[in-house]
Amino acid sequence: MWPLDWIRRSLPSTLRGKLFLVSLAVVVLPISLTGYLLEREGRQALVREKSEKLFGLTRLLDVHLGSGFDSLLADMGGEAGDRGSAIRALSDRLTPFTDMIAGANPGVGVGYYSKALNAIITYGPSRDYSATVGTTIPPEHPGWHVLESGKQAVESGRQVRGFILNAMLPIVRDDSVIGYIWANELSDDVERQAAAMDRAVLTVSLGGILLGLALTQVLARGVGRDIRQIIDGLLRMRSDLGDAIRPPPGEVGAIAVEVNAMARALLDAKSLTENILHSIADGVIAVDWAGHVTALNPAAEAMIGVTATEAIGRPYESLFKPDARFASPLLDTLKTGRPHVGMTLDFPGVRQTLHLTVSSSLLRDNHGEAIGAVVVLKDLTEQQRLRTQIMRADRLAALGELVAGLAHEVRNPLTSIRGFMQFLESSDDVAEWQRYAPLIVRQVDSLNRLVTELLEFGRPRPPAFLRVQLNDLIREVSLLAGRKSNARIALHPAPDLPLVEADGEALKQVMLNLIINAVQATSETGSIAIATAMAADGREAVVTVTDDGEGITPENLDKVFDPFFSTKPQGTGLGLAMAHRIVDAHHGTISIASVPGAGTTVTLRIPILPNRAVDA
Repeated sequence: MWPLDWIRRSLPSTLRGKLFLVSLAVVVLPISLTGYLLEREGRQALVREKSEKLFGLTRLLDVHLGSGFDSLLADMGGEAGDRGSAIRALSDRLTPFTDMIAGANPGVGVGYYSKALNAIITYGPSRDYSATVGTTIPPEHPGWHVLESGKQAVESGRQVRGFILNAMLPIVRDDSVIGYIWANELSDDVERQAAAMDRAVLTVSLGGILLGLALTQVLARGVGRDIRQIIDGLLRMRSDLGDAIRPPPGEVGAIAVEVNAMARALLDAKSLTENILHSIADGVIAVDWAGHVTALNPAAEAMIGVTATEAIGRPYESLFKPDARFASPLLDTLKTGRPHVGMTLDFPGVRQTLHLTVSSSLLRDNHGEAIGAVVVLKDLTEQQRLRTQIMRADRLAALGELVAGLAHEVRNPLTSIRGFMQFLESSDDVAEWQRYAPLIVRQVDSLNRLVTELLEFGRPRPPAFLRVQLNDLIREVSLLAGRKSNARIALHPAPDLPLVEADGEALKQVMLNLIINAVQATSETGSIAIATAMAADGREAVVTVTDDGEGITPENLDKVFDPFFSTKPQGTGLGLAMAHRIVDAHHGTISIASVPGAGTTVTLRIPILPNRAVDA
């Protein structure tokens, strides 16, 4: 960031200095750019002019050649018996004309190249370039492209003569390219003319820049003086709104007049709304359509940790932590026009994260037109701290109950095992050992089962969501559980029940536990009904397990989901607690309704598509 800081420190601090800097950029950049474009266009125009001139010379040479090299050789009789003789004969015939063209255009070189002889025929002026006659152009020479494509070309760079601007015209006879004609001019000559044009453009540009800077300095000084007068007046208004600004002449004076009128309006209108906003304990922040802060009360300043002077005019997002991914209700209201009432969220402030209740709505003017949005912030951080303490105390109390239940469940088998072992300690009768050993093993198995269920309850695995048909799952579990009792189990599956996304094995555990509880609460001739249905809103699958057993007393109904609570002599009290946890992991609900002596109904609600983002 240090280059940006250095640039900021280098910028002028006064308004006049900034105006001068801006005006400097406005004057210098356009004039410099215009000068550059003029110079560039001038160079291009010069090159085009030179190219047209050189192509004109090549066309003269093309006309002079007549029907072509072969016709010239034929007109000269048998002088061209081999390649060298043909080149000398053609050079002797064409050199006087190329020398005449070169002499009439000082600095220009012209000549012919034969494709059949693969050699330079003539290069004028011959007094300078006769040594090149009969040579072949190198493979990278652009003349080969002209010979192959049959199209004229202009190239600049180092060629046979040096650094030149070279115009090349193909010689086409009877739809065939028999060679090419060139006319070139040394780049130094072109550069001299371009440099003269550059000097003229540079002189005019510098004159315009200096004149613009002088005018800018005069204007900046005048504007700075008028602005300074308004600033001094505004500083006086901080302590006395009645101290009017003396308007300077011109448009700046109109600003002073409007400022004076606004000061009088502010002096006359200390509104009740403003006093209320400064007095209430809830934070209030208003923004305009661009999302920039236009007002905030002292309560909001204290919550967020910024003053009104720092915040007003800045984007509302600047009040958040820079890396915070915060879905702001205020910005949503500003974007959609939808109000938000009583939303509880964590506000990522610059100093700290606040737990707030937020309400936002559009801000309207006297005509009912929306001019921005406003948000009311109620700080719940202290309430959340107290709630956390209460929850911690509740967890400790629940842990105490859990430990007490665990101690009770562990003590009973241990007491039995201790009693058996004390009895067998003094017995040498093998029959006695054989009689009581299975009882000891049974108590050990009970402890092992308790530990296993406790581990599953304390460290549940996350659900593995798959597409599950609840009707098939319930039918499979009911067949397994029905073998343990003579109670009649009736299934009432909904035929239109869709597949749900759920952990099938976990739900099997839930259903098996519910059916076994119903079987144990029902007599041998009792009945159990299991039904499935779709919820009215179509978002949940509903499963009910109803029995006509002994029911649950009201004082025990609120405890059935507590760990280690059981009304059965052999129960661990973890089955319904685990079922509740599994259903909760599916973002569903489980509830129990019971009438003592009449039966119990357990209702499961499983979402069709669980909201897994809640766990993310």
